Amino acid sequence: MPEQKDASIYWKKNLRYLAILLTIWFAVSFGAGILFKDALDAFQIGGFPIGFWFAQQGSIYVFVALIFVYVRLMNKLDKEHNYYND
Repeated sequence: MPEQKDASIYWKKNLRYLAILLTIWFAVSFGAGILFKDALDAFQIGGFPIGFWFAQQGSIYVFVALIFVYVRLMNKLDKEHNYYND
């Protein structure tokens, strides 16, 4: 049974990572790109309003960065629970 308990802990941590990263992605893509676009348009990046930038490019950059963060977190979690191959 210890293996089952370890697998359960592993899966719960994985789901927690997913929930946190998807919440960040939602906040950036939907929040910054749609909900708060008008408020963010008061500021500019490279001559473009930030709200427009997040809607067009920023959310994609954040999504790609979150993929790398997820890979790093999962590699660490795999090593913690001995689920990795050398």
